[in-house]
Amino acid sequence: MKRNVLLVDDDPGLLRLLSIRLKSAGYSVNTAPSGERALAVLAAQRPDVIITDLRMDGMDGLALFDAVHREHPTLPVIILTAHGSIPEAVEATRNGVFSFLTKPFQSQKLLEQVAAAMQLSGGADNDGQDDTWADGIVTRSATMKDMLSKARMVADSDASVFISGDSGTGKELLARAVHRASRRHDKPFIAVNCGAIPEPLLESELFGHRRGSFTGATQDHTGLFQEASGGTLFLDEIGDMPLALQVKLLRVLQDQQVRPVGATRTIPVDVRIISATHRDLEQAMAEGEFREDLYYRLNVVSLELPQLAERREDIPLLANHFLAQLREKYGKHVRGFAPEAMERLVSAPWPGNVRQLYNVVEQTLTLATTPVINDTLVQNALRDEPGTIMPFADARKRFEKDYLAKLLQTTGGNVSQAARLAKRNRTEFYKLLHRHHIDPSLFKATSRQ
Repeated sequence: MKRNVLLVDDDPGLLRLLSIRLKSAGYSVNTAPSGERALAVLAAQRPDVIITDLRMDGMDGLALFDAVHREHPTLPVIILTAHGSIPEAVEATRNGVFSFLTKPFQSQKLLEQVAAAMQLSGGADNDGQDDTWADGIVTRSATMKDMLSKARMVADSDASVFISGDSGTGKELLARAVHRASRRHDKPFIAVNCGAIPEPLLESELFGHRRGSFTGATQDHTGLFQEASGGTLFLDEIGDMPLALQVKLLRVLQDQQVRPVGATRTIPVDVRIISATHRDLEQAMAEGEFREDLYYRLNVVSLELPQLAERREDIPLLANHFLAQLREKYGKHVRGFAPEAMERLVSAPWPGNVRQLYNVVEQTLTLATTPVINDTLVQNALRDEPGTIMPFADARKRFEKDYLAKLLQTTGGNVSQAARLAKRNRTEFYKLLHRHHIDPSLFKATSRQ
C-alpha cells in the first residue's frame, strides 16, 4: 500500500518539482494549487501527510493547517516557508504543525521530514510491520483514516486501549491491527469474549486455577493472562464482566500479577490490554454496573469505530473485498454487483454493520446463477437479515405478489375466480398480475399435477 502525500502550492513549477521528488521516493502524490482546493481533495481522500507552502493567494498555509487540524487533528502538516517568515513558522509548530522547511531546501531533508511525519501518522515502515498492520481494515473514509492514525500512534506504547462501537463494526479486527503494529507483534494475541463465558468459569479462564480448587478442577489450568504474557490480551465485551470479577481484574492491572484460583502465590505477567464493548459504560457506571476506577484504568486511549451507515463510501470497497474473499472460498466465478444492486447496498440501513454486509454478500454469492449479482438477490438477502426493516413500498410489493400467487394457487390459475375472491374486476386483476410478472398458466399446470 503506497503512502500518500498531498502537496499544496500556488507555484506550478515547485509543485511539479516536489511531486517528482516524492514519487521517485515511492510515495503516491496528490497536488492542489490552493488551500481551498486542498480541502476539497481532503474531503475525498485522506493523505498520510500534507506539505503546504506558507504564502499562497487566498487561504495561506496556516489557515489551511487550522482547517485541517479541526477535522483531522492527527494528520501531520509540513509547512514550506521563506527566510522572512521563519518566526511565524516556528510559532506554528507550537500550535501543532509537524515541522517547517526553509526554502531553498535539500531533497534529502524534505524526505527525512516526510518519513518522520509518516511514522507519526501511521504510514511509515517500521521493521516491516507498517505495510501490513491494518491490511484487514478496508476503508477510504476520512473518519476511519483518522481513527487508524490514532491507533497506529498508540500501538507503539503499552498504553491500555479501549475500543467502543456497535456490534459488527470490527472491534476485534482493530485490536489485532494495533497488536500487529506494536512491539509485541511477535508475541501472542489472545481474545476472550467476557460476555460469552459463564461467571464461575471466567475467573478461571482469565487467571487460571490449581487442581482441586473447585469441583471438576482435575488438573492445573494456565489462564489467558499467562498465555498472553509478552503479547496482547483482548477483552471483548468488557461491559458484561460481573462486578466481583471487575475488582479482581483491576488488581491484576495495578499489580501486573495474577493469582490462579486456589493458588497461594501470585505470578507476574507482562500483558498489553485492549478492551472493547458495544455498551455505554458511562451509563453503566452511573447505574453501578461498572467500576469507575477500572474504566479509567482500561480507557487510557479511546478508539471509536463508526457505524457502517456513517461510512457509506466504504460500502462498495467492502462489498467487493468480501466478494473476492468468498469467490475464492466457494469457487464461484462471479465478477461483481449490478449497478442497481450496489446502489441498494449503499443505501441500506445496515443495523448489523460490517458483519451484516459480509453476510449479505455471502448469501448473494452462494445463490448467484449469473456472473453479476443482481438487485433481486441483494434485496432478498437484506430482507432475510434479522433486524432489517423493509421500506414500505417494498413490503407492499412483496405482500401483493404473495397474495396474488396464493389466490391463483387456490383457484388453479382461474383468473376470473381469483378476481372475484379479491373483489376486483378482471381487468384490474390482470393489471396487477402484469405488474408483478405473474403468469396464471403456470398455476394451472401446478393444479393438474
